[in-house]
Amino acid sequence: MGPRAGLWTVIPCQLIVMIGLDIVYCVTAGKSMQFLYQHTCHGWREHTCTSFGLSAWIVVFAAIQMLLSTIPNFHKLSVISLAAAIMSIGYSTIAIGVAGHAGKQPGAEYNLNGYTKADGVFGIFNSLGTIAFAYGGHNVVMEIQATIPSKPTPSKPNPTLGPMMFGVTLAYLLVAYCYFGVAYTGYHAFGSMTGDQILYSLGHPIWVVCLASFMVIIHVCGSFQVYAMPVYDMIEYQLVKRHVPNGFLTRLVYRTTYIVLVGFIAITLPFFGDLLGFIGALGFGPTTYSLPSIFWLLVKKPKITNWHFWASWACIIAGIIITVLGAVGGLRGIIVDASSYKFYT
Repeated sequence: MGPRAGLWTVIPCQLIVMIGLDIVYCVTAGKSMQFLYQHTCHGWREHTCTSFGLSAWIVVFAAIQMLLSTIPNFHKLSVISLAAAIMSIGYSTIAIGVAGHAGKQPGAEYNLNGYTKADGVFGIFNSLGTIAFAYGGHNVVMEIQATIPSKPTPSKPNPTLGPMMFGVTLAYLLVAYCYFGVAYTGYHAFGSMTGDQILYSLGHPIWVVCLASFMVIIHVCGSFQVYAMPVYDMIEYQLVKRHVPNGFLTRLVYRTTYIVLVGFIAITLPFFGDLLGFIGALGFGPTTYSLPSIFWLLVKKPKITNWHFWASWACIIAGIIITVLGAVGGLRGIIVDASSYKFYT
């Protein structure tokens, strides 16, 4: 396709992924902070705590990210990234354990009774984008691999391949454990009553849910920066091309501006489940299914009798279906939620 066509084909999708994830992380952190405060402040049982809306907690999280944004690159993020990974496994394990121990809750139903046909259909559409969102970590893998020191030798022309494959395999095994475990135990416990965030459906024991909420906050603090770094790199590249000095002050200005814009969007559209579907469809649908298969067909040019040819086209069609239907379902959910939501509270 050439460097220019490839740039304009892939980069928009990548930006949707990176920026979209950061928006979702702002919403997630804000809700977790709000829940943690409401259930740990003095007097929470009597409901006498000072009330802070979700918007205020998203602002607090954005302020934390402004401090973390002074970290210059991926290498300096290693400790934070490791802590984020451990926390994600931790709160997923808590959710699996508590939901599994709770068992089927009174009133749990495994059907769509109580939902209109439209809600059911668009909910299925939204779920396609949500599933694509869940397995989208590969979008940042290339950015991480590009930062790994590499000294090719005749015996090892690609020395980063082994470590990267080990890391990716381990990562997806852990991802499968977290997602499948939470999905199975959560749906068994609550059925169609399960909320966007399983932790709040659990509700008790409260100290365990608060601990899990704290882990969520630590996780998204690190993950926000992991997905923001490629955006920072793109901005930095454009500044260098225009001979703009890239010192500490310059980095502080454009990174702070980015966080403010992302935080503002999160405050305006704090609809966690709908954002997952919408962003997953527009960002992860093309980059996961359609574009890699299209590029492979253009480069390899397999014969029509080759099974790779048909497998690639199946992935392309699946990507288009996920992108279109998932985006429609997510957008419809955002519109429905926005119609009854009090903004900036």
